[in-house]
Amino acid sequence: MKNTTLVIMAAGIGSRFGGGGVKQLTSFGPGGEIIMDYSIYDAIEAGFNKIVFVIRHSMEKDFREIIGDRIAKKIHVEYAFQELENLPAGYSVPKGRTKPWGTGQAILACREVVHEPFAVINADDYYGKDAFHKVHQFLVDAAENKIPDKIPEPSDPVSGNRFASAAVRQTRYQFCMAGFILKNTLSEHGGVTRGICRVNEQGELSEILETKDIIKTSDGAAVYSANASLIPLNPDSLVSMNFWGFTPDFMEELENGFIQFLDELDENAQKAEYLLPTIADRLLKEKRADITVLPSNDKWFGVTFREDVPIVRASILDLIKDGKYPESLF
Repeated sequence: MKNTTLVIMAAGIGSRFGGGGVKQLTSFGPGGEIIMDYSIYDAIEAGFNKIVFVIRHSMEKDFREIIGDRIAKKIHVEYAFQELENLPAGYSVPKGRTKPWGTGQAILACREVVHEPFAVINADDYYGKDAFHKVHQFLVDAAENKIPDKIPEPSDPVSGNRFASAAVRQTRYQFCMAGFILKNTLSEHGGVTRGICRVNEQGELSEILETKDIIKTSDGAAVYSANASLIPLNPDSLVSMNFWGFTPDFMEELENGFIQFLDELDENAQKAEYLLPTIADRLLKEKRADITVLPSNDKWFGVTFREDVPIVRASILDLIKDGKYPESLF
């Protein structure tokens, strides 16, 4: 069995649910399950054999008691800690900055505990079973070197001979991303932000267009223009929901990129974030990564608005009735 890890980004979950710890986490399943429980259940079913929780030190005690310790009875668990002060040597926190540095820093925090192909998800999103199976298979193939490096060694333009020097070779990363259908990711209660994906004929990501305030309409989906008119969007577009599959060499890329990000901070230093979609988009533009988009027809859900809570609970009950999950997960 190939080792594969699921990294769950949970460092911000306490603040999103109204407090500094995790005691405020809303239960959605009949046995008190939270959304994260269903993701972990699906990951184990798909074949992942390690979970890494990215949290803050201040929430560790509550998190272990409420979530981590019971999950550790089912699968190997590790912890990584994302803090505002976790910066490379020689860098300091800008005056007035109060929050950590985004999803890129969250994954970088795992570099001491993740040494195998790994997937990344948000703690409070439900993704469905299909994406976990597809991303896991991609990572297994990556571990078995079934996904080729698509950058050939450069050759002499005159002789055509391959250069032997490793110094002139480049690494082209082979990553993946679960793509969800836009209409399956919208809220009934307000606008949402989604990364709309442009995908080439080979099924590879060519661009992510971060789009804010997408609303559900009678025709599908739309955004408001500058003059407040509605611009329709293709409801069948694939979007990113921050479900990625990476190989362990991505950690070095994240480390180098974080230093570059910090060096380029300007007047937005209090709010700037080092984000996975931005990092992936940069690698695509530099032609240093191929990111395979793995489409999923499963319906995403999460609590973007407090009014979403009863819809999520009803959706989980429907999945249980359909036999997708037992009434008690763990």
